[in-house]
Formats: sequence, structure tokens, C-alpha cells
Amino acid sequence: MARMDMTGAMTKAAFWSGKRVLVTGHTGFKGAWLSLWLADMGAQVFGLALAPDTDPALFDQLAIRDRVDHAEIDLRDAEGVTARIQAVAPDIVFHLAAQPLVRRSYARPAETWATNVQGTVHVLDAIRMADRPCTIIVSTTDKVYQNREWVHGYRESDRLGGHDPYSASKAATELVISSYRDAFFAGGKVKLASARAGNVIGGGDWAEDRIVPDIVRGLRDGRAIEVRNPRATRPWQHVLEPLSGYLSYAEHLHGGSVPVSLNFGPDPSANRPVSDLLDVALRHWPGEWRDVSDGNQVHEAGRLALSIELARDALGWMPRWRFEDAVAQTIDWYRMVDEGADPLATTRAQIAAFEAGA
Repeated sequence: MARMDMTGAMTKAAFWSGKRVLVTGHTGFKGAWLSLWLADMGAQVFGLALAPDTDPALFDQLAIRDRVDHAEIDLRDAEGVTARIQAVAPDIVFHLAAQPLVRRSYARPAETWATNVQGTVHVLDAIRMADRPCTIIVSTTDKVYQNREWVHGYRESDRLGGHDPYSASKAATELVISSYRDAFFAGGKVKLASARAGNVIGGGDWAEDRIVPDIVRGLRDGRAIEVRNPRATRPWQHVLEPLSGYLSYAEHLHGGSVPVSLNFGPDPSANRPVSDLLDVALRHWPGEWRDVSDGNQVHEAGRLALSIELARDALGWMPRWRFEDAVAQTIDWYRMVDEGADPLATTRAQIAAFEAGA
């Protein structure tokens, strides 16, 4: 069945049908959405990740274990990673596995660096030793850029950096990617690129210290939502937006030459403060929130924004859902599931709506 991407260009499920695709981090929020989407397009999906660390977990809610070849391996285990990649022999790799939380990175900096940087080394080195054609998309973050609190969006050529251990480790991961591409993959057999996504929201994220899961937990418990930094501005986007970008990026990279790093973010109108996110969310699931910010909390960037011009020019990719749509789809997922809807059917319906809206 042919599918449409968000620019109206044909994206054929035939491209993915039968492809051997390794998703690292398939037990996480983004990984579960991506694994389901790939499996429904006919890909042979293989996973490499730790067990889910939240309860509930989208991985379990979508029964991803039944839809992919599942393996629980720590990225810090070089031998385990190597054995898995040799066994899978992937055509395409989406490397999503990471320690993804800013506040946790302050509590566990060594773990964050080891997972995000050395873990990526283990994945890329295993592919190097496999010595076979492969296309790799490594997911990093909008936080790889040295944050200057600019109003305009960061471009792929801007300086990398990072104040907190999470951001800095992801910037260092970009250097690992660049080194492996130049030192080992210059011949073209292995094609390697990094995808830098903005702040992702969507149904099924149950992580600690993230605003949407915090909103949902407060609403479910009937209490006021405590908000640490309501004035912080972020490039909010539904999880399907960057994932559609990753899929398009892999298709283009697999078949030709495209930029080695691309930003995937929303339209600039979706660069909104946390307070706007809360106000829109509470239209769809009524409740209240209160500001609990203080001067002693750990440093988090006040403003983030991405330029997506290069992704538009190179891939024809553009975001589809407006800020209000993204928040509505996100809160509706949680509310419907809380009211008894099937999480798998709800997730598939949103993927179908996203595809149909191209």
C-alpha cells in the first residue's frame, strides 16, 4: 500500500517491507512508536535496549515484544552489542537508545556519558566490524548546540556544546558520529547521519521529570500540576513528526547523498513557553497547574529553537501538525486510554490520521 509523507510525496511501504531494521531503544517512548510504525509497514524489526524503566510503559501497552525480535542488551556491553548486530545483519539502524533525561544526567553523569557516548561507539564499532552495507540514523537532540538563548533557530552548522551532562554527552556523540564517518565509513558502504529533534510530545511517554507525563499524572490524580519552569520556551512537536523525518532521512540516505546532519523541529509558531503547553492541554483534559519554580533548581535552558530549512530543502520534509494539534493528539491519547480505550488501536489511529493528512 502506498503512503504519503507530509509533503505529499509518495513514501512506499514497499521500501520498508522486508528490510532488516534494528531499532536501539525500542523499549522507550520514541522507540515503541517507531517500532510499531515500521512493523506495520512490513519491516523485519529487531530491538536492542534495556528493559522498560517506567510503569506503565508504551512498549508493554503496544505489545511491541510480540511485533519485533526483542533483545535486552545494555549499550555499555560492547560484546553484547557486537554479537547482536552481527546476528541481525541490519540493512538500516535507527540508534535511539540513550539516557535521555536532563535532570537525571545531573544525578548520574557518569552513566549518562557512558551510555550516550561510549554506547554509540559500541554500536558504530560493531557495524564497522560487520563490514557490510548499512544505513544508520543516530538520534541526538536539539540540545547539542551551545545554547546562547537565541530567538532564532539553531542551524546544523552552529557550534556544538552543552551545559548539563545530557546535552554535553549528546554533543560529544555528534563528534563520535563525525569521526566514524570520516575515519571508517568514507567509502560509502556504510552511510551514517545524525538527526537532531526538538522537544517531542505524544501519547505513551511515562518518563520522570518530563512535562507531559507530569501533566497526565497530575490530572489522573486530581491534583494541581507542579511546574518547575513555566516560562521556558521549547520547539514542541508530536512524536510522529521527527519519526517521519527519520524514516524519510533513512530512505534518502539509503539511496543517495544527503546532508550528514539534519534538524527536525516544528514550525516556528510552535516555539512556545511551557505555560502555553499547559493551557492548551487543560482545554482537552480540565485541571489546574501551579508554578513551583525556585532559584535552587538545576540549570535548564530557557530558550531552544531549531531551523528546519535544510531538512525541507534536502528531503522535502516539513512538519504537519500545528502546536495546538500536537498537544490535542497527545492529551487525547492519554485521556482515551485512561477511559479504557485500547492503546494499540489508539496509537495506530493517530499514525493513520498523520499519514492521511499529508
